[in-house]
Amino acid sequence: MPGRGGSGNGLPSLLRFLPRERLVTGALVLLGLAAIGTFGFAITDDIPLFDAFYLTITTLSTVGYGDIVPVTTAARAFSVGLIILGVGAALYTIGTFAEFLIAGRIREILGRRSMKRAIDSISGHIIICGYGRFGRAVSERMIGAQVVVIDQDASVQPECEADGHFFLHGSALDDAVLAAAGLDRALALVAATPSDSDNVFIALSAREANPEISIHSRAETPAGIRRLKLSGATQVISPHQIGGQRIANAILRPGVVEFLELSTPGHGPEIDLEEVVLVAGASVENASLRELPERDVRVSVVAIKRGDEPLRLSPGPTDVLRAGDRVVAVGDRENLRRLAALAGTEEVS
Repeated sequence: MPGRGGSGNGLPSLLRFLPRERLVTGALVLLGLAAIGTFGFAITDDIPLFDAFYLTITTLSTVGYGDIVPVTTAARAFSVGLIILGVGAALYTIGTFAEFLIAGRIREILGRRSMKRAIDSISGHIIICGYGRFGRAVSERMIGAQVVVIDQDASVQPECEADGHFFLHGSALDDAVLAAAGLDRALALVAATPSDSDNVFIALSAREANPEISIHSRAETPAGIRRLKLSGATQVISPHQIGGQRIANAILRPGVVEFLELSTPGHGPEIDLEEVVLVAGASVENASLRELPERDVRVSVVAIKRGDEPLRLSPGPTDVLRAGDRVVAVGDRENLRRLAALAGTEEVS
């Protein structure tokens, strides 16, 4: 992965260059010699073109069946030159082809090992099962997070790695593939395949292997939503329902939709909506919300999530912040960064 342990990292420069051009050159030289040999034997030995072509091939391959042989002195001299040039060109092409295969295979093996080592070294990452349109949309919002993508389509690997994610080629239905993705150390898993049955199976496997992991899944049907919730999914999203609700809101409540688009993290020109987690010993621990402006933090706290308690919406100015609180705040990025710094968490995007 570019910048984070992708398949190309640490490979010798020779393995990064596959000799396609030399392979094509060798093949063209052999075709040229075959054409020259065919016309040469036809002229020097006065034989039909097909016989001349057959004689050329047996000469270049050094097989020499003996059923058709050059008869005239000119044809034999021509044959000697053709053998010298043809054997050299054939060895060159065969050697280049072998290098092409071996270098590609070594690159693939080393790339897989490099990717495995990189994934083994991370924790608290997000696993996305399926890199279709839904999986891509999810990954685009994972700003600042480490993401491991699992997909059976190897052709999406370059795009996935270009997006800054780790990639595993395989099926998320396979427990070994989920384990290779670091399921036991992951923060969350997204079942993003277009099949409800596959997503249910993935959710069951993930919940069995890691009871603490947060599982988020796509669902296509009401039955799929119900079964995914029964399988242990933390959250189930129906793209069709969400899309329909968004269109209805855009028609009936356009101001709400405009605000939501503006508050998408990292996309709005002025306002962001962010979640900040207070760590123990943070400077704002045990501080009330009314004290935030005194610390040069001017944000609107819209919700606080504390442990297993229900989400508290619109907390009042006397509400006190505690360690472990998840604080959802709206404000400009600079003030949100200051809030994150006071809370002891990493700077927001």
